[in-house]
Amino acid sequence: MTIHVETLFIIIIAPLVSGIITKIKNNLRMRKGQGIFQPYHNLIKLFYKEEVVSENTSWIFRITPFIVLASVILAALLVPIFTIMPYARHIGDFILIIFILALGRFFLALAGLDAGSSFGGMGSSREMFLSSLAEPGAILSIFAVSLNAGTTNLGVIFGLHDIKLSSIIAGFSLMMVAIAETSRMPIDNQETHLELTMIHEAMVLEYSGRSLAFIELASHIKQIVFFSLIANILFPAVILGGNIIFNIAAYIIGILGISAAVGFIEVSVAKMRLFRAVDFLAFSFVLGLAAIVISVMGA
Repeated sequence: MTIHVETLFIIIIAPLVSGIITKIKNNLRMRKGQGIFQPYHNLIKLFYKEEVVSENTSWIFRITPFIVLASVILAALLVPIFTIMPYARHIGDFILIIFILALGRFFLALAGLDAGSSFGGMGSSREMFLSSLAEPGAILSIFAVSLNAGTTNLGVIFGLHDIKLSSIIAGFSLMMVAIAETSRMPIDNQETHLELTMIHEAMVLEYSGRSLAFIELASHIKQIVFFSLIANILFPAVILGGNIIFNIAAYIIGILGISAAVGFIEVSVAKMRLFRAVDFLAFSFVLGLAAIVISVMGA
């Protein structure tokens, strides 16, 4: 399976993963809720809707949806899914993915400020505040896993066939970072537009139509990129390089397991106040640091 097929697979199923998480949450709440394919209907509807752009915006606001979508697709190109891709062996660096995703976040924050609304500025400020706390935890998790492999190259890291305690702890640390990066509870709430709780939604309030569809699709892809990284850290058997059918089945099971865990967490906990989120992300930093120490000890 080539890199293009794997990346296309990620893009296609990314909205489905969000739909599955929502379905799990509704089932836990004893509600019927929407179907798992609802994100696809939302994207199609937005794609055909008229786009309204404020006259106060500049070129930054107009180009941001394309940059955000392009950045997450590029990140998806570098993540091994079913096989250790030759392409990823050369430039598929763990740290590079963090920088690529940060590029999209930077332009999205600029776009929130560019519209001149109070909500957009508030969302951009909160987003950059939380990202400054989430990225150190992600970097430490990456270093812990990289110490086990002796490199930050994704092809080599995910080619390891053993599970170490340090990698498991690093995976849980990255899971906490993913919750913050994908605007999940208890850091953010995707189901509300209340002024005091919005973070990601506040930055995109001024978008509509096709541009909003691009941003929503980028959010789905970013989520599955993080889930794929976590799955490949916690379940290295996903890419043993053997039977491709087994690899696909193992990958899907890993993604479903992570989706179920995220859905359970969102239902079980309440949204934290903004400054309480510091404690949550600080714990992910501590887990990453502990993973590094355990990795140095050889475990």
